[in-house]
Amino acid sequence: MKDIDILIDTNIILDVVQEREPFKSVAKQIIALCIKKKINGFVTAHSLCDIFYILRKDKTISERLSLIANLCKYLTVISERQTDFEIIAEDKETKDLEDSLQMICAEKSNLDYIVTRNVKDFEKSKISAIEPEAFLKLL
Repeated sequence: MKDIDILIDTNIILDVVQEREPFKSVAKQIIALCIKKKINGFVTAHSLCDIFYILRKDKTISERLSLIANLCKYLTVISERQTDFEIIAEDKETKDLEDSLQMICAEKSNLDYIVTRNVKDFEKSKISAIEPEAFLKLL
């Protein structure tokens, strides 16, 4: 099972951290598989920034930094490049910068899946987007 590489969308991490029902249980299972090294989990650099910002009202700076450190400990961070932004900016069909960056990062890292609750936002992706429940069934 370890040979499966997944990009974990921001919403999956937030489901765990913010204990969002009814999503947190499945999201926790996916994160746990990454922590136990049963699968290879990836996250984009911009997702870490988004998470840090989104949690500003719920968590202290220290708590958010600790979370980021833990995510970096168990997930591989994919950095964006200038060319990634240029490609997105030139695409007249771009509707969402974050989702477009997720797709480019997953593709350039040759990942197997993007695990997200917003599969419809990834219809143009060359990497298959899959909902968390469907991903766990796949395993």
